[in-house]
Amino acid sequence: MGLLAACGSDLDVTVTPPVVEPATAVPPSPIPPTDAPLPEPSPTAAAPEEPTAVPTDIPPAPTVIPTDTPDPGRPAESIQLEPVAEGFAKPVYLTHAGDERLFVVEQEGTIRITADGNVLETPFLDIRDRVGADSSERGLLSVAFHPQYGDNGRFYVNYTNKDGNTVVSRFRVNADDPNTADPGSEEILFTIGQPYPNHNGGQLQFGPDGYLYVGMGDGGLADDPEENGQNKGTLLGAMLRIDVNVAEAPFYGVPADNPFVNDADGRNEIWAIGLRNPWRFSFDRLTGDMFMADVGQNLWEEIDFQPAASTGGENYGWDIMEGFHCFKADTCDDTGLVLPIFEYDHSFGCSVTGGYVYRGSAYPELRGNYFFSDFCSGNIWRLFPEGAGWSDAIVLESGLNVPSFGEDVNGELYVLDYGGVIYQIADNR
Repeated sequence: MGLLAACGSDLDVTVTPPVVEPATAVPPSPIPPTDAPLPEPSPTAAAPEEPTAVPTDIPPAPTVIPTDTPDPGRPAESIQLEPVAEGFAKPVYLTHAGDERLFVVEQEGTIRITADGNVLETPFLDIRDRVGADSSERGLLSVAFHPQYGDNGRFYVNYTNKDGNTVVSRFRVNADDPNTADPGSEEILFTIGQPYPNHNGGQLQFGPDGYLYVGMGDGGLADDPEENGQNKGTLLGAMLRIDVNVAEAPFYGVPADNPFVNDADGRNEIWAIGLRNPWRFSFDRLTGDMFMADVGQNLWEEIDFQPAASTGGENYGWDIMEGFHCFKADTCDDTGLVLPIFEYDHSFGCSVTGGYVYRGSAYPELRGNYFFSDFCSGNIWRLFPEGAGWSDAIVLESGLNVPSFGEDVNGELYVLDYGGVIYQIADNR
């Protein structure tokens, strides 16, 4: 695998790995977007016309938010990481299916199950035959289980296909084995053309409203050359929100209250715009608030916030702004833009990785803290609401390449190391 390019560069890089991994251990190469030049970039073969679904009033099955209010907690001063499982090949995401099992997504096209500390030998899903993982930001990038997964057995994945385009599709678990899924059960919701091999986004997450949210990057290269970030007429550079409780093809609809449903210039599926590359977002399981980590270009990394009461339509600023700053300009008009709740410069890292608000019970002293990291430096921060703002602190210099965090059914949090180890976040007492 190629190594991480200089973090302070003004351009983007996508490092293309060799087909065969070396036998000796080498530093892991970056999965989240990095920022140095693509060598002689050329557009990827574009997918067919981006999807457009009609609005639907089908009510989604709501995700249950706990009604008992836990101790609001206090700002964390430090944490430690306790190893849970190892031996994964390029793990990029972790989640649960409503039970105690942990599902770990591996970039090249497999999902593995960890149960009682053991990694099951047979993958839950193996779709390497259709996943294109030939670039550091491509591959199988996330999985989301339907809120009624226990009844319908459906789950959703986001991956890059062999043509380099984003695919969002659904699969079904095998009826006779809850630890394996049928790779032949795939039903594609949509394919989105990716003009360049970086800034794919890749996250799927069901919100408290029961709808499926899809994070999409701006399509890649540097400086948003196709101006997708500020274009509500494309699905790139946006957060999408769809209703997957639709039986017939294309197997999804658009909530009638999506912000651009009645806008002739906007795409029905869009929930918010102005994103460069949302590398991991999550919902606070108590409040329903959304946190988004948006990877910066050459100077600033940011955390964006959307309150649970939002009706959508936010513009998070790219490519007018990078963090709190005008992008490559001395002045700019930030009217109508939603600025981040936190930023850091590249002396602290070069590629932000979003995380979760801790709502577990094992470490009450960590409750209410939003944990996130940087892939390049391994620093792990916490944000904690204080007054009208947020307080921040680095709580661990992990030294890991962190492509993702994860949350289990009980609200406990995990940190993934791209080298193959899964850790649980614990209080440092």
